[in-house]
Amino acid sequence: MYLRLASRFLFETDKRLLAKAVWTLGVKGLLSVHKHKRRLKRGEFFPPFLYMSVINSCNLRCQGCWVDVSAKQHKIELDAANETIRQAKAMGNSFFGILGGEPFMHKDLLEIFEQNRDVYFQVFTNGHFITDDVASRLKECGNVTPLISVEGTEIISDERRGRGGVYNQTMKGLETALKHNLLVGVCTSVCKTNIDDLVNDAWVDRLIEMGVMYCWFHIYRPVGPEPNPQLALSSEEQKRVRQFVVDTRATKPIIVIDAYHDDAGNALCPAATGFTHHIGPKGDIEPCPVIQLATESIHDDRPLAETFNNSAFLKDFRELTAQHTRGCVIMERPDLLVELAEKHGARDTTIRNEVMRELDHVTPRRSQFQPGDEIPERSFVYRWAKKYAFNDFGTYTRHFDVSNYRDPDKDAPAGASHSAGADNVKVVQLQVNRTDES
Repeated sequence: MYLRLASRFLFETDKRLLAKAVWTLGVKGLLSVHKHKRRLKRGEFFPPFLYMSVINSCNLRCQGCWVDVSAKQHKIELDAANETIRQAKAMGNSFFGILGGEPFMHKDLLEIFEQNRDVYFQVFTNGHFITDDVASRLKECGNVTPLISVEGTEIISDERRGRGGVYNQTMKGLETALKHNLLVGVCTSVCKTNIDDLVNDAWVDRLIEMGVMYCWFHIYRPVGPEPNPQLALSSEEQKRVRQFVVDTRATKPIIVIDAYHDDAGNALCPAATGFTHHIGPKGDIEPCPVIQLATESIHDDRPLAETFNNSAFLKDFRELTAQHTRGCVIMERPDLLVELAEKHGARDTTIRNEVMRELDHVTPRRSQFQPGDEIPERSFVYRWAKKYAFNDFGTYTRHFDVSNYRDPDKDAPAGASHSAGADNVKVVQLQVNRTDES
């Protein structure tokens, strides 16, 4: 498998783009993690990887979206984005995740890439704005990998995305990116309606055949103004996804991203461990993209290094979360976020100003933390990489107390099921299929 993967990278990719990725993402990325470890030993903090949601606008209306995509547009302007990246680079960072809304709706997005060619960007996109011109400019930059979201087969994807024709437009963008020999990934928010279609060997084989170099399966999180909890996976289904990821890594010539487990299969949260934090479209510094609470901003009149190092809110978030769970706090313990926000006077960073009410209405459910059912990595390459560059950095060793953990599955009311609503989803699917057939 490793020889086949190496062969794919050597013969199916643009060598200049591959070299750029190996240097900026690989070598410099590992160095940024090394610097992060050294900072932690000195009692200092700055996340080695930043997510930036550069704009809230989007052309789609997806189920479960937490972003105010239809509200007044907010975006991180070019100068502010460049200054944020400059200050992060000064701390050793070399890798940035770019989100939205839809990032390519930001008119200066390509200029951000072009003016920061010494770092690497991963763009989370629906692919609809990847034209030949855009793909050509991305190839010229050499420091961008589009991560294109595919949410199911044509019927399911269009249902998830809010209108017809979305799947075909997404696949057209994917094909355009591949035609220009970009390093391309495909991600899926795995939920009830797409798990059978996309979490299987046939889909991965199709991606490999198309020329996709990596994929990312992350579990659906029922959050935001319309959480659609009926789409959320049960504990058994989440374990199924984890097992599939582990097996695929050991058997298929494609890289599989995983942000929720260490080498031994222990659950972790990248925000709780301090590996990453998030900057919203208005410049708010949040724990992660789905936790829309903040006390600081990139627009504050102090250096970013000082902001991250001295933020009592972010420090308390990391410690409080790690004390109670190794999983996703917004899924398992939304009450802790309410407590944290009230303690620090954290502001709601959304335009709708409904986050506290939304947290109050979240029904706790298990996330990636599946105590006693950990699935370790089969691949020695992934085991090594995670041991060095993606682990808890001692966070759970210092803070996690299993006696604080509340198992949502065990605490659920008698007769209740977190997979409830699946039958309703099947009804929706059946209705969609019938409409299509007619």
